[in-house]
Amino acid sequence: MAPMTKITETVTDRLRELEPLTRPLEPDARERAAMTRDVTAHAEGFLSWMDGAPGYVSESVPAKALSSAPIGAQPIGLSRALSLLAHHVDRGGHNVTASGFYAYIPVGNTYVADLGEFLGAVTNRFSGSVMGSAGAVAIEASAGNLQSGGSMANLSAIVVGREAAGIKVRDIERSVVYLTEQTHHCLTRGLRVAGMKECVVRKIPVDDRYRMSAVQLEAAIQEDARAGRVPWLVVGTAGTTDTGAVDPLEEIAAIAERHRLWFHCDGAYGGPFVLCAEGKRILRGIERSDSVAIDPHKGLFVPFGVGALLVRDREAMRAAYSFQANYIPRTDVGEEPSPMDLSPELSRPFRALPMWLTLQALGTAPFEAALEEKLLLARYAHGLLREMDRVEVGPEPDLSVAVFRATPKRGEPDEYNGRVLNRILEDGRIAVSPTMLRGSRYLRLAVLSPRTHRDSIDRAVEIIGETIRRVDAE
Repeated sequence: MAPMTKITETVTDRLRELEPLTRPLEPDARERAAMTRDVTAHAEGFLSWMDGAPGYVSESVPAKALSSAPIGAQPIGLSRALSLLAHHVDRGGHNVTASGFYAYIPVGNTYVADLGEFLGAVTNRFSGSVMGSAGAVAIEASAGNLQSGGSMANLSAIVVGREAAGIKVRDIERSVVYLTEQTHHCLTRGLRVAGMKECVVRKIPVDDRYRMSAVQLEAAIQEDARAGRVPWLVVGTAGTTDTGAVDPLEEIAAIAERHRLWFHCDGAYGGPFVLCAEGKRILRGIERSDSVAIDPHKGLFVPFGVGALLVRDREAMRAAYSFQANYIPRTDVGEEPSPMDLSPELSRPFRALPMWLTLQALGTAPFEAALEEKLLLARYAHGLLREMDRVEVGPEPDLSVAVFRATPKRGEPDEYNGRVLNRILEDGRIAVSPTMLRGSRYLRLAVLSPRTHRDSIDRAVEIIGETIRRVDAE
């Protein structure tokens, strides 16, 4: 054996010093059990509180409290860290899983999905490639390509559609995208991020229920073609954020096929409703889209953030995202592609596990029932609001969003509804959110939390009535 050099001796000595300092990163079974008990107790305390939690808790940024424990070389310990979470993070702001949370689109998670998230983190399988974990890839393949949410799924759809159409830089200013004023903002942002900012964005008028006019879409496509522009992409929405409206997907699909446009459906909110019979009827035509984005962290009740992109032609996805690197073995065309071949991500968490574990453990029946329940609850809420004095309702819900506004005895309606909204949030028992429809302020009651049932709606409508009376008395 060669004699040890001075440099080698120095390195060996330093390694001997460093190894014991790394041991906190490798707790033994006894230490893990103690940590698990502490974390489980913390989680149970939160869940017990969540059973009756308010929809919204007003808070200021707890910078001072959190800055009292800056991250440094010396630990504060798990117990104190959990205490900081309990007092300054867990219970403030929007409680998106609470039964009284109706703002934006509620995102309620099931406990089985939480356990799937935990197991995904513990096992830490690399789900980006078949070689990394063939089982993880097989589970994800059954759900589509999973990304961090609807915004990324919609962006990815734009990229796939752009590549499938063969659009070059010289073509962008002539390429036309068709959507409506109700299309989610992430689509127009996605066009910018995908290098399509200079394309023509044609906003198709909506009907009195805020759904795209198929007749106007057809006319716009024909006009653009006659003018020498290139109709490229039409975006239909299966559940708008403002009103829950569903565009006429069947008619849009037929128009897109006739004119050879890429038909993308943004079903981030509404897509999961196809699991129930009524939702499938409302969403008829979604299956004819070239691509569809769905958020399992909404209607499938898994934790943030899981967005799925489904594309009819998987090879179009592979073509959009194919790459070469000497250090990564490739799959051949025709073989089952790895997720890294179908999206811009390489490193990625095992996103499919929470959804897969939940559906395997519970089956689809509870989800079918829950989604039908949310559809009916929105209609029930709409009916109750319609019968209230001094309340004007929007259109009958397509999905699970009921839109309404209070009508003041005197004064400006938008200012009045702003005060009603503020008082509801100050009270905190429920959370609703505002929007603007044809220039007027409305309030939204979005129903999707798994904890929301008929008694929750009755309570929400009662609180809305109380709030209107309180504002009148101010």
